[in-house]
Amino acid sequence: MPSSLGSQIHASSADQEPVRFVHTVSEARRLLPSASRWNSIEIDFNLIPQSAMAYDSLPSSYSKSYDHNIVITNRKLFKRCLYISASIVILSLALILLLRFLPHKHSHHGPSKNLTLALNQALTFFDAQKSGTYPHNSPVKFRGDSGLQDGNLTSKQANLVGGFYDSGNNIKFSFSTAYTMTLLSWTVIEYHQKYADIGELDHVKDIIKWGSDYLLKLFVPPNGTSDTILYSQIGSANSDGMTPSDINCWQRPEDMDYPRPVSICDSSASDLAGEIVAALSAASLVFKEDTVYSGDLVKAAGELFQSATKDPNNQGTYTRVDTCGGESRNFYNSSGYKDELVWGGTWLFFATGDISYLQYATDKFQAAVDNETSSDKWIFDWNNKLTANMVLLTRLQFFHDPGYPYEASLKASSNMTGSLMCSYFSHQIFNTTPGGLVIQRPKYGAPLQFAATASFLGKLYSDYLDLLRSSGGSCSNGGFTLDMLRNFSLSQVNYILGDNPMKMSYMVGFGDKFPSQVHHRSASTPWDGHHYSCKDGDKWRDSKDPNPNVLLGAMVGGPDQFDKFIDERDKQVFTEPTISSNAGLVAALIALHDPPHTKKHKKKGDYDTQLGIDQMGIFDKIQ
Repeated sequence: MPSSLGSQIHASSADQEPVRFVHTVSEARRLLPSASRWNSIEIDFNLIPQSAMAYDSLPSSYSKSYDHNIVITNRKLFKRCLYISASIVILSLALILLLRFLPHKHSHHGPSKNLTLALNQALTFFDAQKSGTYPHNSPVKFRGDSGLQDGNLTSKQANLVGGFYDSGNNIKFSFSTAYTMTLLSWTVIEYHQKYADIGELDHVKDIIKWGSDYLLKLFVPPNGTSDTILYSQIGSANSDGMTPSDINCWQRPEDMDYPRPVSICDSSASDLAGEIVAALSAASLVFKEDTVYSGDLVKAAGELFQSATKDPNNQGTYTRVDTCGGESRNFYNSSGYKDELVWGGTWLFFATGDISYLQYATDKFQAAVDNETSSDKWIFDWNNKLTANMVLLTRLQFFHDPGYPYEASLKASSNMTGSLMCSYFSHQIFNTTPGGLVIQRPKYGAPLQFAATASFLGKLYSDYLDLLRSSGGSCSNGGFTLDMLRNFSLSQVNYILGDNPMKMSYMVGFGDKFPSQVHHRSASTPWDGHHYSCKDGDKWRDSKDPNPNVLLGAMVGGPDQFDKFIDERDKQVFTEPTISSNAGLVAALIALHDPPHTKKHKKKGDYDTQLGIDQMGIFDKIQ
């Protein structure tokens, strides 16, 4: 019976004493009258003191009323029942209180994996991919100096030492490196307090600086009559079997003794230029406290953006020109350039506060949407930045809306971002494997890279909504809540880390079972002080033994769409890791990581202490 209704107690006796009522008291300490005699029960056991006031004269709002007589025939049995009932109530209350006050881990969704360990390992993979003069304090002990002559084979010798080897081969691709640095920088801008809380902030910033230092070398501004120079690739993908190259020669980077040619582009390589602009701009926000270095990054980004956008008739993809990206086509073939230019303009706006960059990004946004291929829709990876760009513009609308004349573009971005989130739950758009991994590009293979970035964007957007105190969003076939987004994101990461039908972690070194034959030259060749030639390397490439070096933190390509995984070195679609894929994993891991344990009084502009996200830091340069 609801507490708002009174309880009637009627003392049943031979002389029929007047019916009396006991009224309940609400939490607001107001007397609540009985609704009527219709909903009252007469009790005969005189356990509750009778009220001193009679309410027989109160009119009933119901057409009928009934008197009920409950007669107790066995008082001993009745008291025993009361004692048992009271004991059950007391035990229930005690259990509730115990559960209420037991310590709970501070988390939105109770992750089942050690995300701190996973994040440390995922970052360590980038240490294993470094090219150049190798840091003596690196946690990876089977690497050394390599690629110290990179750039010497150009017509005008250039210092192109440094950067990262892309994957299991020894090529340095500028396009994927720039994308990787943009994504890693974005995670630091959003979640730097989480990184600091677990002692990984310096680690991730060291990785970003290693990459941004290298990106600065890839751009030579126009000088007089000379055009812009962009270096798109160091190393050769020649696989004719006759000429030693980074593809047909299975050698550690430290043992490379074959020529490493350089691919050169001009300002018409719009997609490459746009991604480098984005990377330098985002990195400038990571290092904003170092005003000199941050200024160098922004200056180079601005000059490159100007060069890439000044002549719309001289724009295109870098892989269309043989001397620029001909060898990259089989690895990082670009399907368009408009998304990269919008991406670069958006990040340059955040890095400088110059409204002209936002004007460019919003003016060109619809053109980028129209240029997107159907196979790229709703995917965020090294080839398609439009999906992430609309999340960035939605962030701007949510927390620092610039108003007129950008409303239409920002609203369109916000609507598309909502549709993106809906796509994660619609099997009409993306299917999942029987084990629950989302398959965004079923004909491409290596699905983990796409699942990782989807996980990142889903969790990031849920944090944005949480800051707005929003409960979720609507879809054509229903809607989504914050918990749905977070559970989706967590499910993808947990799948990668071992919750899958193969019961295998697809990140090397994490858990008890992980790939042992990773397609990777350094990991598969013993670090024993011997120099191994190309011919010697065939032995290690073709070996069926586990790699002698554990490539800690490397996320491999992953299983097929039926959850099947083949752990063989020569099946590189399954077993090869890349820096761009690992960047997506790092992004997902830090987004899903618990908020910082230390609490600070939140002031205007501070990071949100509950979510561990810096709500306003990205807008520091914007007035």
